[in-house]
Amino acid sequence: MISVNDFRTGLTVEIDGQLYRVLDFQHVKPGKGAAFVRSKLRNLRNGNVTEKTFRAGEKVEKAQIDNRKMQYLYAQGDSHIFMDMESYEQTELAGAQIEEELKYLLENMEVHIQSYQGEMLGVELPNTVVLEVAETEPGIKGDTASGGTKPAKMQTGLMVNVPFFVNEGDKLIINTTEGSYVSRA
Repeated sequence: MISVNDFRTGLTVEIDGQLYRVLDFQHVKPGKGAAFVRSKLRNLRNGNVTEKTFRAGEKVEKAQIDNRKMQYLYAQGDSHIFMDMESYEQTELAGAQIEEELKYLLENMEVHIQSYQGEMLGVELPNTVVLEVAETEPGIKGDTASGGTKPAKMQTGLMVNVPFFVNEGDKLIINTTEGSYVSRA
C-alpha cells in the first residue's frame, strides 16, 4: 500500500481491480476543509484517461509492473509480434492495445513490453525515435526567416509539424511523448 501523498508521475497503482499510471497529480490544501490530491490517471488496460480525487493520506495499492526488453518484428493482421531479446520467445499484442505506440514503431526497433502478473499491458517507447519523412510540401528558398512550420507525414503515418527546410526523405528525431519534431537525425 502507498499513500496518495507519495504520488509521482509514472507511478503505477491498482484501484478497484484496475491498473492506472499516474500522469499528473496536484496536492490541494484549501483554506477551509481537508487537504486532497487531484490526479490524472491512465488505465493501462484500455488507455482511457480519468481524473480522480483522493483524500490526503488515503492508501492505494502499488502495482509491480515488469518491463522486458523486446524487439518489434512485424504486423500480422491486427496482431503485432515482439521477440524477447534474451530468450527469443515471441509475444503477440493486439493492435488496439498499442494503437498510439504504432505511430512510432518500426520493424526491428527495441522497446520495453510492460506486463502485470503475466498479462501483457503495452509498449513503453524510448523518449525519441528516428523516422523518415514520407510526404511534405517542398521548402521554398528564403522561407526559413519566419521560423514557421508545415505538416509532414512520417513513414509510419504520424503527422508532425516540421520546419520549412525539411524535405521528403529526411530522417528526423521525433519526441514520442509529445509527437513533436526535435531535430534532423
